[in-house]
Parts: sequence; C-alpha cells; structure tokens
Amino acid sequence: MRAVVYERFGELPVLTQVEDLVPPAGGVVVAVEATGVCRSDWHGWRGHDPDIRLPHVPGHEFAGVVAAVGAGVSRWRPGDRVTTPFICACGTCAACLAGDQQVCLRQEQPGFTHWGSFADQVVVHHADTNLVRVDERIGFVAAAVLGCRFATAFRAVTVQGRVRAGDWLVVFGCGGVGLSAVMIAVAAGARVIAVDVAPAALALAARFGAEVTVDAGATDAAEAVRDATGGGAHVSIDALGSAATLTASIESLRRRGRHVQVGLLPAMGGRPSVPMELVVAYELEILGSHGMAAHAYPGMMGLIESGVLRPAELVTHEIALDAAPAALAAMDGPAPAGFTVIRVR
Repeated sequence: MRAVVYERFGELPVLTQVEDLVPPAGGVVVAVEATGVCRSDWHGWRGHDPDIRLPHVPGHEFAGVVAAVGAGVSRWRPGDRVTTPFICACGTCAACLAGDQQVCLRQEQPGFTHWGSFADQVVVHHADTNLVRVDERIGFVAAAVLGCRFATAFRAVTVQGRVRAGDWLVVFGCGGVGLSAVMIAVAAGARVIAVDVAPAALALAARFGAEVTVDAGATDAAEAVRDATGGGAHVSIDALGSAATLTASIESLRRRGRHVQVGLLPAMGGRPSVPMELVVAYELEILGSHGMAAHAYPGMMGLIESGVLRPAELVTHEIALDAAPAALAAMDGPAPAGFTVIRVR
C-alpha cells in the first residue's frame, strides 16, 4: 500500500510503498477514502509528541470502508462505511465502563501511538468500541473531518459548554475546531462571536453564522466581547490554546459563565497562569473538553444527515495523497483557513 512516511522528526515525509496491514484481534483494517490534515499531525512530525516511534505515518482524522476484520469483532463487516474518534478507547477500563471513552486510561491514537491515515489503509483497534457508521448521505470528505475537530467542537459546545438558544458564545481561534464550534453553536440557536487575527478565518466564521467578529490583533478581544454582549458571554471556548487566548477567554465571560478549554497549551512554555480572581468573584466554571466517544456520535450524525450541520462546507482545500508532505510542511507557517482534506482514493 501507499503511505506517507517520515524517518526523522522535521524531515520532509515521502510517499512510498509499504506492506499491507493485517487486522489485529479485535480490530479492523480500514481502506482510507479521505483524511484530514490537522495541526496535531504537524506537532507529531515536529517531534512534540512522545508517543511517536519512527519511522511513522501521520494522520488521525479519516473515513473509509472496512477492508478486513480481525478475530473477535462482532459488529463490523468488510464494506461498512466508517469513521472513528481520534481517541480510540480500550472499552474495558474504569473510564470506559463509565461511558467516558474520550478519557480512556489506555487510549490509542492512530497517527500517534501507531501508524495513521496518510495512507491507503489504517488499523483501528477495539473496533466494536471505536468505529462509527457513516450513512450514505454523508460523503467521505465530510466524514473525514468528524473524528477530531468537528466532534471535539460538538461536545465542547453541546455537552461541556451546555450552550442554549439565545446564549452568547465566544470562540477564540477560528481554525478547524473554532469554525466547527461556530457552525454547531449557530445551529443550536446561540449568538456567536468569533475571535481571530486572520481576516480569512474571520470571514469564514461570519459565513457560518457568527454575529460578531473580532480581530484580536487590532483590539482588546475580551473588552470587545463584553461590550458586544452587554456584560460578557455565557460561554467561551479557547479553540487555539495559548496563554493569551486562555486569559482573554476567561476575561470575556459574564458572571457564572463557563470557559471550555479545547486548544492544547504547549508544554514547553510552562503552565500558564489563570485569572483565578475572576473565577472566584464571578463563580466561573473552567472545563476541559477532549474529543467525543464513539457511542455519543449518533446525535451529531443525525444532525448532519438531516442537513442541520454541514461539515462539508468547512472543507476549503482538497488535495491528493502525494501532496500531503508539502501540506504538512506548510504548517510551519499559518495554516490556510478552513479544513484541508486529502482524497486518498
């Protein structure tokens, strides 16, 4: 099979031929139809993830068709159209048994703990726990963005943020997660403010229904949010992950508001300080959000199948597998607005 492989961190990957994959017991091999290019893949390639062992194939957002099934798999057959969360759970630890597979104690991640989806095939372990069926009404390009950024945003908005119709929601960072959060919150009836420094990202946020856009490079974003909402947002989401966006997100909240942290904060910069005086005085909630378990997908999938949510519209660039190395390297600079998806077949 074809796979995009890198032998050293930071060295440009190459598209090459490798051995076809064999399904492990309890797992399947998925023939990849489409796979997203995410900044997490860039972090892995740059050597920021301790789980990666070289040589390595990146890619963790994908959709395709079950090609082969391992012993012990009961729910899936060759030919099934599938995707999977980027957090693949064991299904048997205490967190999984409580229904919290997104924080599994023994979690695996294609593209990090084992070879990923920048290839013709990818392995999914514990398939009965982790695979999600993709309806014929959802194309593979749209399905490829669901495993990480879109599903993460869906849970951050609807479960952790508990956004309701009429709430003010502010999203800091309009990359893949942020734009997904804008679309999902607007569909839920929220009034959305989008914050970024890139005009193209803000333009997309407005296209997907953001009522207000704020250029954080030109103004105090938290103050702009408080002014626009008459006292602060009900819910804020830091979809970027930096000390500045974390602080501004909390400062933008009204009393008893909820901050949801989705963007990972780089460990090399040290742990950021949190304005705890506001957390205490305003009785704010500080919540993390880490993907979404496979068993929670049906509600989101139903909204996509009915057309209420339209993840395909977030895809702004489609490329072939041989363009994946250049797309990964291009993330040394600002990523293009929207999603880039590799059409593998």
